[in-house]
Amino acid sequence: MADFRIYHETKLGQMYLGDTLEVLPTCFEEKSVDLIMTSPPFGLIRKKDYGNVDSTEYVDWFKPFAEQFKRVLKDNGSLVIDIGGSWIPGQPTRSLYHFKLLIMLCEEFGFHLAQEFFWWNPSKLPTPAEWVNVRRIRVKDAVNCVWWLSPTPWPRAENRRILQPYSDSMNELLKNGYKAKLRPSGHDISDKFSVNNGASIPPNLLAIPNTESNSYYLRYCKEHDLEAHPARFPSELPEFFIRMLTDPGDFVVDPFGGSCVTGEVSERTNRRWACIELSEDYLKGSLARFDKELSEPPKRYPISYKLIKPGALWNGQQYDPLDPEGGKKRKKKTKNKDS
Repeated sequence: MADFRIYHETKLGQMYLGDTLEVLPTCFEEKSVDLIMTSPPFGLIRKKDYGNVDSTEYVDWFKPFAEQFKRVLKDNGSLVIDIGGSWIPGQPTRSLYHFKLLIMLCEEFGFHLAQEFFWWNPSKLPTPAEWVNVRRIRVKDAVNCVWWLSPTPWPRAENRRILQPYSDSMNELLKNGYKAKLRPSGHDISDKFSVNNGASIPPNLLAIPNTESNSYYLRYCKEHDLEAHPARFPSELPEFFIRMLTDPGDFVVDPFGGSCVTGEVSERTNRRWACIELSEDYLKGSLARFDKELSEPPKRYPISYKLIKPGALWNGQQYDPLDPEGGKKRKKKTKNKDS
């Protein structure tokens, strides 16, 4: 007998407590899921409480999940994976595990890469500290890859559902008009470019801060002495893909459910859903997401985040020569003469 159970049910969905590799084969029919929206444990150097796998073993660990994902997804459905990068132990170079995962899913399981997205977290702290803050030889790692895959080259999708406000420059262009011409880059900009469609098509860079220091979920966990899931993605991330890739009534599954953010968004947007999670401690806290007395509408952050152009502080300042060893040896801090 399979060792899992339904932990909680709502009008539209279920939380499963158990192993995804037991729940999916037992409870989910072939080609029954419209969207798998998930953030699996990342392949990190250090072991985390939520059960990540070493990056060198990650692809092999993921293969049984990939087999089940391909089985349960509809032919025109989508698989969206939020996955962070990793550093090679002891050196300031990156692991390729998340790229190897993508290649494996496409070459061995027949998935098609519909598009790659990049989630930029503007609130991300400078990490890894050793390379960024101490030796000053790398910049902070603030972007996750988000792979959008499908069993078909033609998954269901509609970008009109996720439009964003025009930029100030675009509003100025619409106000003053634009002369159709061939740009130096070779792009032929027609007069249709100046048509006001009310909003713009978003890029594949998603600027979403991951800040919820006083959210109802965290307050609930604190009040009930529960462990909050340490690797939650913000609700705006799954909502972007749920709105673009599914209709109300469609079936959305998160096989690495965590605190069930995907389920909460699906419930709010009228999609059927299922979240599967191995840890009962994390599911206990996730109940707050479906308590009408506790839950709150999602916070809407500022319309945009300012990206500073490279060179904004390039003012002719002279620096010491670059270290020929690339920061291999940690150097002692030197006090500023004026300090």
